[in-house]
Amino acid sequence: MQFSFDSSEPIYRQIADQIEETIVTGGFEEEEQIPSTTEISKEFHINPATVLKGMNMVVSKGLLEKRRGLGMFVTVGAREKILEEKRGAFYTDYVKSLVNEAKSLNISEEELIAQVRRGFAE
Repeated sequence: MQFSFDSSEPIYRQIADQIEETIVTGGFEEEEQIPSTTEISKEFHINPATVLKGMNMVVSKGLLEKRRGLGMFVTVGAREKILEEKRGAFYTDYVKSLVNEAKSLNISEEELIAQVRRGFAE
């Protein structure tokens, strides 16, 4: 995990994002225990309350579960939930913008698809 203390994005949000990214990339497997709040706060010199706030964001999405006395564990299906959310964001953040830009440049749907195929081929 790496955090940017100079970023405008709050540290707790960076923690949540990093945990999710680690789940997606397979760094944390389903039903695997993740490092504790204390471990993360000590390793990265972050207030434990900030770490907990980030972890709770991931818990509220159903990607982590708290097991009393044991810690936090990745839920079954967490990776697929994150990927589904990212696919939705990809459409909203990139595809819609791409289509709007193509329309403004008078690029037809067929031409745009051809360009996307070209991008995949390169």
